[in-house]
Amino acid sequence: MPAADKPPRLRSGRRLATSVDVVLLDAAWAKALPGVERLVRKAARAATSNRKRTLTIALADDRRVRALNARDRKKDKPTNVLSYPSGERDFLGDVVLARQTVWREAKSQGKTPADHLSHLVVHGTLHLMGYDHETSEADAERMEALERRILAKLGIADPY
Repeated sequence: MPAADKPPRLRSGRRLATSVDVVLLDAAWAKALPGVERLVRKAARAATSNRKRTLTIALADDRRVRALNARDRKKDKPTNVLSYPSGERDFLGDVVLARQTVWREAKSQGKTPADHLSHLVVHGTLHLMGYDHETSEADAERMEALERRILAKLGIADPY
């Protein structure tokens, strides 16, 4: 991991920030968005407030995400992001993103792919931390407000 991507440490050597493992399942991510791994780590760390946690983000294509969505949610179509909470305290879980869907959505919503990807990483990471927007309108509003605050800190406009 390049030095710029390593979480800061205390003098004791303990990590201050979330450790984010990025798995590139679709090489087209790196071609289409140079620096994608750094961007993803930055967004995930912002969502966790740099707490000492670990998570994995997989950058996949629509085909892989469609298969996961069909298997796990019984929806036979690709989706932008899937989150798989671990239920553990220190390892939050996995987030999987579908490149083609993310790009299509960014274009149709007039956003840059980088900003849209950052939003979806924040969104998926919040799901790993227990936030949910599907149970009630109040929960959705709480989660969206938190997303807005996190994205503003990253210099990204309100996605809603």
